[in-house]
Amino acid sequence: MWEHEQLVVRTGKRSGMTTMVALHSTEAGPAVGGCRMKAYERITDAVTDVLRLSKAMTLKCRDAGIPHGGAKSVIVVDREVTPELRRAVLLDHADLINEFGGAYRAGPDVGTGPDDMLVLRERTPHAYCLPEEHGGTGSSSGPTARGVLAALKASAQHVFGTSDLAGKKVVISGFGSVGQLIAQGLEGAEVIVSDVDESKRSDAFGWVPPDEAYRTKADVLVPAAVGGVLSPEVVKDLDVRLIVGPANNQLTDDGVADLLAERGIVWVPDHVASAGGVIYTLAREDDGADHETALARVDVIEATVRRLLARQ
Repeated sequence: MWEHEQLVVRTGKRSGMTTMVALHSTEAGPAVGGCRMKAYERITDAVTDVLRLSKAMTLKCRDAGIPHGGAKSVIVVDREVTPELRRAVLLDHADLINEFGGAYRAGPDVGTGPDDMLVLRERTPHAYCLPEEHGGTGSSSGPTARGVLAALKASAQHVFGTSDLAGKKVVISGFGSVGQLIAQGLEGAEVIVSDVDESKRSDAFGWVPPDEAYRTKADVLVPAAVGGVLSPEVVKDLDVRLIVGPANNQLTDDGVADLLAERGIVWVPDHVASAGGVIYTLAREDDGADHETALARVDVIEATVRRLLARQ
């Protein structure tokens, strides 16, 4: 069933690269969502991704009590991206964002960052998270990680009887900026990390190859890389009690949630656990809140997760 308000796909006039925006819902307010830049095997894969991600943003805003709907945008990488080509395709994408007249407001996502939002701002006012020196809030990695740690506290209390993960074994799949901050925040836990980029291997934490991360016996699994990782086949091999992480769209389909429940594995939906970045950004840039007030709103994720788990 078609759930979205709009899907627009364009070939950029400057870059010749494909950019797209999926607007899932503006019922609660203007739609917000990140701009993802990555390679896909087929354009149809990119379309599937942008549709799923935009729906997840609607759920994220809803559960966080944010008066916005969900959207997402994707820039499809189909060749080597030189600095000149990157700038060209970002300007193309900004033109596409402008076509929505403020109904879609973009931020960074996989493959983009605050400097890219600054380029978007050259052509559209509808971009969040510019570098701090340019009046934005910069990277949302810190608030995102803080929100995941808040979700971990609440869910650990539910599963283990204590919010303290000291002595528990935690596997983090995906050791990018958010995964690293989560690892640093797990004081006293035995932390095992994994990433496709082995140069991120750290002496501070244990290490397993990516293909072993979801087969490693642990207390907690933190999916912190790309989505679509929890399939029926993967769930059969899981040996964990709790899954909480920032990766978007972790399940290959909604039925996987039932499989996790059947196995007694508690899963905190990613759109709840990963909401810290959007909560913080909108608090600062839309509401004018100061840093500490915005962080306090992120911390409410702990209470949200407690409420959700209490319904089980």
